[in-house]
Amino acid sequence: MSWSEMQPLLSQACWDTLYMVGWSTLIAVVGGLPLGILLVLTDRGGMLQNVLANKVIGQVVNIARSMPFIILMVALMGFTRSITGTTIGREAAIVPLAIGAIPFFARLVETAVREVDGGLVEAVQSMGGNTWTIVRKVLVPEALPSLIASTTTTIVALIGYSAMAGTVGAGGLGDIAIRYGYQRFETELMWITVAILAVVISLIQFAGDFAARSLHRRGGHSGVAPRLRLLKPKEPAAAGVGKAA
Repeated sequence: MSWSEMQPLLSQACWDTLYMVGWSTLIAVVGGLPLGILLVLTDRGGMLQNVLANKVIGQVVNIARSMPFIILMVALMGFTRSITGTTIGREAAIVPLAIGAIPFFARLVETAVREVDGGLVEAVQSMGGNTWTIVRKVLVPEALPSLIASTTTTIVALIGYSAMAGTVGAGGLGDIAIRYGYQRFETELMWITVAILAVVISLIQFAGDFAARSLHRRGGHSGVAPRLRLLKPKEPAAAGVGKAA
């Protein structure tokens, strides 16, 4: 196969892969971020401590994470068809990709949020901050560098999942590698596909690492800790001032 024949196939495959991974990442972040925070809040000693709820949520996340992606795609075919009207193509692939990524990202969020200094949380609580305030003003901003790194890891994993989804007609670079590189013995095309995937993953990893390092260099986190240290309780007026006057 000549380069002029490969180019349109690779261009469309790259776009399909980015389309699937982009939407799946967005859904995974929207679904996994609150789920991961909830795992922390409902744990023992958490602000919304509920051991039963925490165990149930944790078990669901563990089961979803342990399921191989190829089996998850097959198991969700009926659900995928009810949402997209089909089980093949890039739109259909987004459903299992997103559902598989949500528990994966949720565990990464849980780990990132647990790293936040508990002293900051106690300081905001002592100033009357409620749970929503602590999540919005402390937990998420302070864990932001780790959350960015977690998002990067999720994107890289989704690229691998999307290549696997190509085996069932989802399109993308995985589909090109299977249909042309393997089944039609176009070895050159298959290795070009592998090289493109390696370059894309490297660029995404570099961008994610750069963003996380930039936040760390600006003070490590969002700047909540320095601001809290500057807050001092108001000293009560001296009892004898009024009498002296």
